[in-house]
Amino acid sequence: MKQLVRPPRLAPGARVAVVAPSGPVAEERLQAGLDLLRGWDLEPVVAPHVLGRHGELDYLAGTDTDRAADLQNAWCDPSVDAVLCARGGYGALRMVDLLDWDAMRAAGPKVFVGFSDITALHEAFATRLGLVTLYGPTAAGADFTKNAAAQEHLRATLFAPESVRTIESRGSALVPGRARGVTYGGCLCLLVSDLGSPHARTDARGGLLMIEDVGEQPYRIDRMLTQLLRAERLDGVTGIALGSWSECGAYDALRAVFADRLGGLGIPVMEEFGFGHCDGALTIPFGLEAELDADTGTLTLDEPALR
Repeated sequence: MKQLVRPPRLAPGARVAVVAPSGPVAEERLQAGLDLLRGWDLEPVVAPHVLGRHGELDYLAGTDTDRAADLQNAWCDPSVDAVLCARGGYGALRMVDLLDWDAMRAAGPKVFVGFSDITALHEAFATRLGLVTLYGPTAAGADFTKNAAAQEHLRATLFAPESVRTIESRGSALVPGRARGVTYGGCLCLLVSDLGSPHARTDARGGLLMIEDVGEQPYRIDRMLTQLLRAERLDGVTGIALGSWSECGAYDALRAVFADRLGGLGIPVMEEFGFGHCDGALTIPFGLEAELDADTGTLTLDEPALR
């Protein structure tokens, strides 16, 4: 796995587009997020269908065509410096095949931020655009609008990425050791759902896998990890960092699953790293060479996430 292209960092006055590729967005949370972005001296631009609703499927923020058009138009707008997702939910898998990847590649590298269901787009941006992306808070998410730690880590990553080249977690080693590789990953259920698609990786060798999830019981997490193992998608992975597992049952039961499914890989595994669906979620760059130290609870990037 090779390091990907780093987009430019943001500067005061940058225009950032807010899009909703997945689930519907609450207007009050969107406004709170926009106010925060303006407080950072950014100029947020809201895509036309961010507050849209699908006529029959109320778990989608508008039709697949509208959501895809919002993302593509924002990305291809030369005045836009970054694209931030408003929230996750469900729906990115439905619209990702509607994007014109040639046009988006021609638009050049930009900052892309989101997490949870946005995992499907992180994978596609890596395989289709060869671009470093940020697995971080969504612009209308409660984790962003209500948590100062999450806000500050994202802000530092966007404006002064050299200041957060070493990402310190509150976690500990499930399997001790240090590992080097290229960061990738996201929400476990999305990575599994993406297997076999035109945008999914076919080889994770040399990768540092960063995974988390929400609302999945231990036996379901067991099943998803088993599917990755059976599909040979953990072959050659150099290390694993486990993020948050909110609403996934008792952590002792989860730890037993992780130890059983991942403990025999012979690579460092770190738990409770502090990214994903949790308070104060860290922003994790995907597509960068880095060193994971499970003993000290750190991820050190070879270079800042943005240039």
